[in-house]
Amino acid sequence: MRRIFALDDLEAAAARRLPRPLFRFIAGGSETSGSLNANRQSYGEIFFKPRTLRDVGKRQQAVELFGRRHAAPFGIAPMGAAALMGFDADVAMARAAQAAGVPFILTSAALTPLERVREATGTGWFAGYLPADRERMGALVDRVANAGYEVLVVTADVPVPANREQNLRSGFSVPLRLTPSLLLDGLMHPHWLVSTAARTLWCHGVPHFENFSASRGASMLAGPQAPDTSRARLTWDDLAWVRQRWSGPLIVKGILAPDDAVAARQAGADGVIVSNHGGRQLDGAVAPLQALPSIVSVAGDMTVMIDGGLRRGTDVLKALALGADFVFLGRPFLYAAALAGEAGVAHAIDLLSQEIDRDLALLGCPDIATLDARFLDGTFGREFSRPNTETTR
Repeated sequence: MRRIFALDDLEAAAARRLPRPLFRFIAGGSETSGSLNANRQSYGEIFFKPRTLRDVGKRQQAVELFGRRHAAPFGIAPMGAAALMGFDADVAMARAAQAAGVPFILTSAALTPLERVREATGTGWFAGYLPADRERMGALVDRVANAGYEVLVVTADVPVPANREQNLRSGFSVPLRLTPSLLLDGLMHPHWLVSTAARTLWCHGVPHFENFSASRGASMLAGPQAPDTSRARLTWDDLAWVRQRWSGPLIVKGILAPDDAVAARQAGADGVIVSNHGGRQLDGAVAPLQALPSIVSVAGDMTVMIDGGLRRGTDVLKALALGADFVFLGRPFLYAAALAGEAGVAHAIDLLSQEIDRDLALLGCPDIATLDARFLDGTFGREFSRPNTETTR
């Protein structure tokens, strides 16, 4: 990690460490990767108007979110199958996040039981892929509550699996097929083979999808499974039903249209995450940063968060200046976990925190709570400002 000076450095390093099918699973988007590329490009279309001769001797980047104060305005987004990339990667990311004072979101698609992550780290956020069957839905929600999670994130943008051709071309599939080419690729990456694959099998056995329902799911090596088509039937009525059952903060992830933000608020959501699933679902979907201002304008008292394409401290500040209360990043922290476990994630968190601190000084904005569109001069910043409502920042 001594050669990792920015989050972008992690991707190239992970590409050398991981077998190609696993790396492409993390790095790739759907179809032509149009949305994946747009996510990153959108941040390059916004520029700052820094203020000079301001007293920036002391800077403050802490943010309060749902009653908890976090040391920085970012957290780690949910990512599936992380334990294939690094040994106990879910636990490593959660521990590093806890030590740094930022949130980590565990996903239904994790290969680590949600109870074990909660016991090991005290992490309080869980992102569920909820089935439309109310009995199964309720059982999963109850399991999450009984484990002590505080914030439930409903992933709303995966009614059906996306067309991820890059996974198929590189040989990655679920369930994982141990083809000769995949086995050869694993042998060509001995560090991953010993430190992740062999160690996981020795300590935990064959990985299973642990959190899609109230009970353990299928093995990563199981034969073909009948696809779960129930998520295609989820509606806002189901979210309202979850709201009645879940007592803590309720978040909807995958919002890109203002009408959906309004519907989320009407169904009882406490917040939304503006997201196109990292460019991994509908290819051609608008970049979250482009959708952010219109969603903030109708959010009312909901907390508005965003993910997708953020890599620098300046990206974080641009999103916050456009009205986001908080941001999440995924891929860089999973790359860090694959490279160096908890220490790698801690290093990545520290790099981003340092960038934010430095950028606040250069921007002439000592307190992140005062950051708004007046500091911007770009496509989305000239005429937009968040309504004068009390926010969580």
